[in-house]
Amino acid sequence: MITVTAFRWVPPFAQGLVRDLRVRWALEEAGLRYEERLIGREDQVSESYRRLQPFGQVPVYQEDGLTLFESGAIVLHIAEKSAVLMPSEPAARARAITWMFAALNSLEPHIQNLATIDLFHPNEEWAKQRRPGAVQVVEKKLDDLAAWLDGREWLEDRFTAGDLLVGSVLRILRHTDLVAARPALEAYRLRCEARPAFQKALADQLAPFAKNAPPGS
Repeated sequence: MITVTAFRWVPPFAQGLVRDLRVRWALEEAGLRYEERLIGREDQVSESYRRLQPFGQVPVYQEDGLTLFESGAIVLHIAEKSAVLMPSEPAARARAITWMFAALNSLEPHIQNLATIDLFHPNEEWAKQRRPGAVQVVEKKLDDLAAWLDGREWLEDRFTAGDLLVGSVLRILRHTDLVAARPALEAYRLRCEARPAFQKALADQLAPFAKNAPPGS
């Protein structure tokens, strides 16, 4: 049985964004059953968990003696098992993997940088000074992506793991109107989120948060 670690609870601004969602989504697309292992802060810092995930993060993926960390690597592993996520034709497969790397290298670091400024340091002077430049970088990346997607339903000729990761990364900007301001990107995001596998994965991630919410949260 596949096991995926996830948090028991996170603050509302992070709910629906924790990276186990990408893995859950991939598993749902691939039609693979899994069990969740819910953890808290005490688990993250424990020696036993750090032997599975050196940085104490989620998700950790375990399957038949194999332990993986890093959501991108896990999604790639799952995609290799699924015709839905990974084309069999070599060139199409290579293109899907290229988009996976683009999501995690060309897009996510800049998008996450802006989200960190906005969500964790909005009132700090250094963040106020840094934010305009961070927004400018993100807008350029989004414009480039929107230009690629103009007239396309998916990044390539059909949905792949590349779309799964790019769609996941775009969701990090939900506290802004940067995606919504670009119709091609907004339509693409909505197509990703309308997939039944995504809807199931999101519901499954959110359920423990509702159950384990601290009083008054």
